[in-house]
Amino acid sequence: MTTAEPMPAVDKDSLIIVSVDDHLVEPRDMFAGRLPAAYADRAPRVIERPDGREMWLFEGVEIPNFGLNAVSGRPQEEYGIEPTRFDEIRTGCWDVDARIDDMNAGGILGSMCFPSFPQFAGQIFANTEDKDLALVVLRAYNDWHIEEWCGRHPGRFIPLALLPYWDPELMADEVRRVAAKGVRALAWSENPEKLGVPSFHSDHWDPFWRACDEHQMVICLHIGSSSQVKLPSLESPFTAMLTLQPTSVMDTAADLLWSRVPRRFPHIKFALSEGGIGWIPYLLERADYVYGNHSRWTGTDLDGRLPSEVFREHFVACFIADAVGLRLLDLVGPDIVCLETDYPHSDSTWPSSPEHLATDLDGVAPEHIAAITHTNAMRIFGFDPFAHRPPERCTVAALRAEAAGVDVGPAPLRTPFTPPASPLTLLDLLSRAEHPLLDEQAKKEGVDVAPSAQEAQ
Repeated sequence: MTTAEPMPAVDKDSLIIVSVDDHLVEPRDMFAGRLPAAYADRAPRVIERPDGREMWLFEGVEIPNFGLNAVSGRPQEEYGIEPTRFDEIRTGCWDVDARIDDMNAGGILGSMCFPSFPQFAGQIFANTEDKDLALVVLRAYNDWHIEEWCGRHPGRFIPLALLPYWDPELMADEVRRVAAKGVRALAWSENPEKLGVPSFHSDHWDPFWRACDEHQMVICLHIGSSSQVKLPSLESPFTAMLTLQPTSVMDTAADLLWSRVPRRFPHIKFALSEGGIGWIPYLLERADYVYGNHSRWTGTDLDGRLPSEVFREHFVACFIADAVGLRLLDLVGPDIVCLETDYPHSDSTWPSSPEHLATDLDGVAPEHIAAITHTNAMRIFGFDPFAHRPPERCTVAALRAEAAGVDVGPAPLRTPFTPPASPLTLLDLLSRAEHPLLDEQAKKEGVDVAPSAQEAQ
């Protein structure tokens, strides 16, 4: 009996890192010159409240940039759920040139950036009464993202498009329109039924599914894209929600796994954005067991495949930090796992992502390390950074050498820190976050909130 050779230690400096889940804070001028003259004066814009806070304003609704959405480079004492100003957040959150500096300083070659003020699935646009205006603004957003954010630095960003999900035919049109611009990733909802539209199971969405199938689009389902947060109870500590929120994609995965969509549309893929991977082996084991015990009497037919096989053909698993999941990599499938750094959110590993990875990837085979850190993302999302720079200039060490002098923080405290008298609860989130979408959930839970931005106009 022979003992297997131990895996070599992970060299963080030689890693090539592509993140499939980061975020951007939209700059104030992003819509300048992008809307037809008839709509130009109705474009979303940034306003300053009398109390000094800055908010996006669109059709009478104020939308804040949450503090937790843009805390990279800030001390943890300044994390929070209140609205924040542009001058209170790192420039790399909203300025693409500064973002490249931050990516280099963090050793990150490539990034896919989800939106902030429109919300992950574009809910702010979908909730707009004038749908002609909503469509114009959504398309302007996509064009800005593709041309300005991603186009300014070729080979550094994976473009991601929003969808007019109030109309599946318009969704299909937008899929075809952005596909012609090189887009392979779309942002949609982890549970559309919670947004007041049909569920994944309805044939209502078939025009959209068909367009995605034809263009081999990856549909990215980010946690929180149902405009809901996990609520064990209103009195639960906020940390309970932060712990549980990624498990919402477990519900999404099970729902889609048993749906008609993977059977009807064979080229569709779903990315479970920011969902982690440690839960996947159990879900697949349970699903296969359920299929064996219950498929006949429930009328379930997966065309001769096991649920675990369906999952590995149609799903992309994404993680920020998941050492347990990496130990179970063979049960997940190393060819469907992608990495996330989550800049500039509060869960982000930036600027120390390579250091975190070197620890978490200990014991993983070198070919699987390459797959997880970049080659899976390149293949799945049609992303080719090596067309713009040779691989030896894409490593952590090479990129960090380009970022000499970039201050990665943490910045000094702006004001003395006073810890809360008691742990923050979910009730605090719903009553203090001042976001129109969370206001809706607060109403459903019977929580009193401050007058909404719309009512204050």
